[in-house]
Amino acid sequence: MTILRTVARLALALAPAFAFAQGYPTKPVKMIIPFAPGGASDFVGRIFQSRLGELLGQQVVIENRAGASGNIGLEAAARSAPDGYTIYLGNVGTVAINPAVFTKLTVKPLRDFIPVTQVVDVPGVLVSHPSLQASSLKDMVAIAKAHPGKLNYASPGSGSQNRLEMELVRKAYGLDMVHVPYKGGAGPAVAGLIAGETHMMFTTISSAMPHIQSGRLKALVVVAGKRLPALPQVPTMVESGHPDSVSGSWQGIFVPAGTPKEIVDRLYAAVLQTMKSSEVVERLARGGVEVVTSASPAAFASFVAADTQRWGRVAKDSGATVD
Repeated sequence: MTILRTVARLALALAPAFAFAQGYPTKPVKMIIPFAPGGASDFVGRIFQSRLGELLGQQVVIENRAGASGNIGLEAAARSAPDGYTIYLGNVGTVAINPAVFTKLTVKPLRDFIPVTQVVDVPGVLVSHPSLQASSLKDMVAIAKAHPGKLNYASPGSGSQNRLEMELVRKAYGLDMVHVPYKGGAGPAVAGLIAGETHMMFTTISSAMPHIQSGRLKALVVVAGKRLPALPQVPTMVESGHPDSVSGSWQGIFVPAGTPKEIVDRLYAAVLQTMKSSEVVERLARGGVEVVTSASPAAFASFVAADTQRWGRVAKDSGATVD
């Protein structure tokens, strides 16, 4: 009888959560994007926002919480109630890299979030201002070696993936270059590059493509395993002698730790269906972004954990830390 009473009490305790999950969502869902409008995360989120809302039966409202290389949005999402009404569009930088480079970061993504699914992979590209007389990575290296300390490069922050990618190049060739960090994500950094405030930067293809097409920026090399259909004439880092530089910047959906499994599963199914939409796939592809989803939330969690370890090693080797 004691066992039966215990089981009954447990069932009663869990009943409200199950009922809540079954009715989810009953109001708009907020999606926190940890960067300003104009960057890759904002580009991706706004493309699938509407379709996801249709499938959930409630509006998905984007909230851009930029600053501190994405940490402001990261912390805001982690502090949110674990009820499914706040979802987080995280990426490799905020989730896998920032914990290794920001020594005072209190949020631990692997502890404080439940990964739902990856949504895209965004290839990277090294772009320069048209005034820089370089058409390739080789040209840029030659100019930098001929003029030590004269070239600079932008990034969305000292601990960003963009900065780490440039640090790998700088160290590989022994280049003396000046780092110029911007606040607010890739958007402000790209805008500064277009304005001629800096010479070059690594960024995502989605952030750079409109400006490459307009001639305001030049693509020197792409970070991908193969040449991109959107930029078939631009060589990859692999072709340029860097066989390990094949990964772009993944993005995925996360919810605060403690979110009921039923809600996680509901979100996973809706996001998966969203990313199968031909309109979503085509619009992302025009920006050079590939749809990539996870086999399950558990599979995405394993992927995130492995990538966190990998970028942690890169950050340690580069010495990139931010107080």
